[in-house]
Amino acid sequence: MAHEEKKLKLYSNWGSSCSFRIRIALNLKGLEYQYIPVNLLKGEQFTPEFQKLNPIGYVPVLVDDEIIVSDSLAIFMYLEEKYPQHPLLPSDLQKKAINFQAANIVCSSIQPLQNLAVLKYIEEKVSPDEKIPWVKFHIEKGFEALEKLLKGHAGRYATGDEVFMADLFLAPQIYVGIKRFDVDMAKFPLLSRLNEAYSELPQFQNAMPENQPDAPSA
Repeated sequence: MAHEEKKLKLYSNWGSSCSFRIRIALNLKGLEYQYIPVNLLKGEQFTPEFQKLNPIGYVPVLVDDEIIVSDSLAIFMYLEEKYPQHPLLPSDLQKKAINFQAANIVCSSIQPLQNLAVLKYIEEKVSPDEKIPWVKFHIEKGFEALEKLLKGHAGRYATGDEVFMADLFLAPQIYVGIKRFDVDMAKFPLLSRLNEAYSELPQFQNAMPENQPDAPSA
């Protein structure tokens, strides 16, 4: 019998924190998907074929039959509505708002300032020596805000004792901060504690960059 092609397709990159978020979401919802790697260093995101899927040339992109959704926030909201199993937004309105705020700090005020295009621009137009200080400044500014935002709401996870949207956005950003930019997490005790909790969840572990099929060999 021929192997049945998976319905969902995820265009992803092993090191992309935005792709990481969606891999976690798919894992938590128990959705099987076909992983289609996009090599960002080789510029595959700029090919005409990929830009038909996402004109701005970013990963991730989700293809669900005839529906194409790009941008991790849009994909998250699509998955939450289309596949309501294992809800990743709480029913409590205040808690839901905190999840939106935390996710937005990551996807608007931290991650865009560390992506490849921005770092390349800084390297070429300013100085290669300014790349890491730039990134660390914005990560730490965002982490300081997240510590304050979540202080009165966190339980085992960001907004209580269940995993929700905020956790899916926090985990990849903390990972990148530590692994790629050597952020001193001693300054962020709440986020450090959350990171420990995430390390115990197989759905998060399976989504980690080093566990993806396009990750560089050791």
